[in-house]
Amino acid sequence: MQTFLIKAINVVNEGKTATADVLIRNGRIEKIADNITAGAATEIDGEGKYLLPGAIDDQVHFREPGLTHKATIYTESKAAVAGGVTSFMEMPNTVPPAFTLDLLENKYNIAQQNSLANYSFFIGTNNQNADDALTANLHKDKICGIKAFMGSSTGNLLVDNPLVLEKLFGESELLIATHCEDERIIKRNMQAAVESGRTLTAADHPVIRNEEACFESSFYAVQLAKKHGARLHILHISTEKELQLFTNMLPLKDKKITAEVCVHHLHFTADDYSVQGNLIKCNPAIKAPHNRAALWEALLDDRLDVIATDHAPHTWEEKNEPYLKAHAGVPLVQHSLPLMLHYVKLGKITVEKVVEKMSHAVADCFQIRERGYIREGYHADLVIADMNEPFQATKESILYKCGWSPFQNIDGKGAPFTFPASITHTFVNGNLVYGNGRWNESIKGQRLLFDRI
Repeated sequence: MQTFLIKAINVVNEGKTATADVLIRNGRIEKIADNITAGAATEIDGEGKYLLPGAIDDQVHFREPGLTHKATIYTESKAAVAGGVTSFMEMPNTVPPAFTLDLLENKYNIAQQNSLANYSFFIGTNNQNADDALTANLHKDKICGIKAFMGSSTGNLLVDNPLVLEKLFGESELLIATHCEDERIIKRNMQAAVESGRTLTAADHPVIRNEEACFESSFYAVQLAKKHGARLHILHISTEKELQLFTNMLPLKDKKITAEVCVHHLHFTADDYSVQGNLIKCNPAIKAPHNRAALWEALLDDRLDVIATDHAPHTWEEKNEPYLKAHAGVPLVQHSLPLMLHYVKLGKITVEKVVEKMSHAVADCFQIRERGYIREGYHADLVIADMNEPFQATKESILYKCGWSPFQNIDGKGAPFTFPASITHTFVNGNLVYGNGRWNESIKGQRLLFDRI
């Protein structure tokens, strides 16, 4: 395995930025210091650039098995690595859904052969298979968590039976990650919208999947978690109202209830449907601007714990159906870290806070073993960012299998979004998988492990 020495780079870690050399050997961070010498190492000049721990995305949909016309673990992990994401946790709504340990292990086997990033997979549940999902208790150190769709989803993944939810929250020894939208409220709103006789468009999406639907479901999940002492992680918070359910009075490591915010809810608002239409149709919906402002405030004051993407690719044809048929989901994993660095450049957030929310906090939230920090002895999952090298989200640069991004036509007139900072190098377990546009795909990512008793 190649040895690398990164010289005189701005190391962003644990709330501080300081210039240092970093030695990578045998897949690990061996030394962080000034003026390191290592004769056999490949040297990288880091002057003026920033070294970040690789981002860890705790919510992606890479579509394999069964939906590989949209994406594969290989294509989307490659896009992730190009964007500075070195580890991901993937959701169970594939075909077939990952409802059993055997089906879950099939996904791990695919990733072992094909994933360029490190990986973990949630086991899924529905109203019939809580017992199967709970078998994951026997593998707490090897599975990231249980995913519960407490709101409508594709296929048969809905879990809204109160008895099943009581069992799940009462018996799970793993983190339970929830998609929270109240199915009854959504159906009521949909019926009213259809009965209006209007031709519905993407602008109706946040009216149908409204703030009330999100809050009622999230409130129910929090009640269940408090009743049973369960470890709850609510995904993709999208409303101001839900923020009252979370606290910043405890350190993250002491929280039993945590929350995630996604980059598209931090960037877009309902005003953008006029330009983006179905391209930003997602569940939960992108909502009115006051919600985005509240999400930013809660992110910065630590009521929201981690930043993720909910990366959910669909084909161009699937997104361009009429609103009611258009698939919900947005491809984002290649552009999530660059988007947050855009907000660093705007002064909205510090680079140290971005690293906290996309790396440190995810590792702490899931108790990931020896990742998420730039520490001697940790796996060398590292990203070099050039804060002064802009790039554009053009069709030619997009690596998603679906081949499109909402950032490639940001104004409705064909202008791509310009990101002010570029990811120049991405190391996964000490391997330089991506460097200055060149790829080394010879060594694949590793399965994430978790420090859980």
